[in-house]
Amino acid sequence: MSEHKVTLEWKRDTEGFSYESYTRDHALVFEGGVRVPASAAPAYRGNPAHVNPEEALVAALSSCHMLTFLAVAAKKQFVVARYSDHAVGFLEKNQKGKLAITRVILRPRIVFGGPTAPTPEQITALHERAHSECFIANSVTTDVTVEAG
Repeated sequence: MSEHKVTLEWKRDTEGFSYESYTRDHALVFEGGVRVPASAAPAYRGNPAHVNPEEALVAALSSCHMLTFLAVAAKKQFVVARYSDHAVGFLEKNQKGKLAITRVILRPRIVFGGPTAPTPEQITALHERAHSECFIANSVTTDVTVEAG
């Protein structure tokens, strides 16, 4: 198996420390050296120019689905020329009454190249397999729906 390490860095930048005054800005530093500016969502006093944890979760689900879809398609010898997704996550109260990203809708749009394009049924099967094998989808209780188009 594998390990995935991230360093989170935050530092107080105000004299006082109260809910209203502390910065939500922080950095996520990945093993390869990529540094991502992060914050809370704007609704929670965060910086809208930075990635927030809710967006990062939606992005992780979208990215994992795409990477798994590409692997499954390649093994079936379908050539993918382009893949885009306009994913949306919903922060709502879950069954326990706690705020959570309860559902995510992935809206992948795929352009195939090569000599043989998959049928609509084969595309559906590719998405179903990609979803069932996506590491991130298998790690969360969030309901993930794929609306392929």
